[in-house]
Amino acid sequence: MITGNLLLVDDDKFILEAMADYLRGLGHRTETAQSCQEALVRIAEYPFDAVVCDVNLPDEDGLHVLEFVRQQWPDTPCILITGFGTIESAVEAIRIGAFDYLSKPLIDDELHFCIQKALGQRMVVKENSSLRAQLNQRFGLGSIIGRDYKMVKMFDLIESVADTRTTVLVLGESGTGKTMTARSIHQLSTRRDKPFVEVACGALPDTLLESELFGHVAGSFTGAIHDKMGKFLQADGGTIFLDEIATASPSLQVKLLRVLQDREFEPVGGTKTHKVDIRLILATNLDLEAQVAAGKFRQDLYYRINVITLTQPPLRERICDIPLLLQHYLQEFTTQNGKTISGFTESAIELLQRYNWPGNVRELTNVVERAVVLCKRNVISPEDLPEGIRKGGVTFDVPQATFGGNNLKSALADPERQIIIEALEKNGWNRQHTAGMLGINRTTLYKKMKRYGIDFEKQLVH
Repeated sequence: MITGNLLLVDDDKFILEAMADYLRGLGHRTETAQSCQEALVRIAEYPFDAVVCDVNLPDEDGLHVLEFVRQQWPDTPCILITGFGTIESAVEAIRIGAFDYLSKPLIDDELHFCIQKALGQRMVVKENSSLRAQLNQRFGLGSIIGRDYKMVKMFDLIESVADTRTTVLVLGESGTGKTMTARSIHQLSTRRDKPFVEVACGALPDTLLESELFGHVAGSFTGAIHDKMGKFLQADGGTIFLDEIATASPSLQVKLLRVLQDREFEPVGGTKTHKVDIRLILATNLDLEAQVAAGKFRQDLYYRINVITLTQPPLRERICDIPLLLQHYLQEFTTQNGKTISGFTESAIELLQRYNWPGNVRELTNVVERAVVLCKRNVISPEDLPEGIRKGGVTFDVPQATFGGNNLKSALADPERQIIIEALEKNGWNRQHTAGMLGINRTTLYKKMKRYGIDFEKQLVH
């Protein structure tokens, strides 16, 4: 049995106390009110799990209480009771939003059953809200970390195209988070409650990929012993995400073109045409224009999918986001591993910001997980990082002339100076905000500005 916090409203004190005693005996926490105004005060102060209210009250009727509950706590079910039940008043109560409508004299079991239904519905609503919040956190824009202006532009574009049927092409290097972007587009759309189906085109040979996408009928090829539903049919009403689309064969590209144009296809070996309502998102880490020029990708298909293009910037082009990403994944992996680690030392952050990140965010995620596992203190230092990062590893490309026989520290000075200047400009030369963006404290920023001769007036001259 489900128990909850109930408010009972009735001007008949005898009936009110009888109801309250009965429901308290069942384990409910029950409060009472004898007028509309008294009920409104209680409802404004506390989010009850359910409200049971008589329609006929001395000051205003119970419909006023119902309307107030709907405004104040829309997820709280309200059950109306009257000794003068009519079809018209019942219809009006349900129209306004009453959960149910009972007539006096009340039967205990009937009241108990009605409250159980109401509390059960509220529990489902709360669970759905919680699940939706988790989905939004995991797959919505909140799951994509970044304040760099390139990321902000991408967020704006995602929000603009999410609630449309327009095909989206996501470009970016491996590990930049193209799948997460596709999921965010789906989660922000009205299709969020429908399937999100992902297909890694590069992971399957052409023969299997065609069957995977469009399905097949029994006997269409060796091993096809029964009909199979394809991914496009599974995604009907929702979103299908085709990753590594550049690897699709010429024959598959022809079929994809037809699906994009007509939203229909036939399964492998079949003659029945299936029509689907799908939103298509595609991704690749290759230059599709170059693929078209080389004759490896159909030009008509390229024009068809290149409606809205989102470009995921590589991590090396948004190093100001690295401290944010580090903190995000640190929290995730410390929770998973049951460890208490407060953050990264300044020297560790500097090393991580100098690294080139050929594996992008995926590589950074692995580095943070490794550091959390190996760290024996409450803060991650350079010793907890992979050797390639500690020793400079793959660093930002620096023109050959910059070295001039100098050591690595000197060679990195110019790019670090430029990064600080760009960050200052993005923040209107506000040192506090710039230090936060770079993941360092303001004193360190002052020292670096002094070391590199960075001054607002000097920059104006240049």
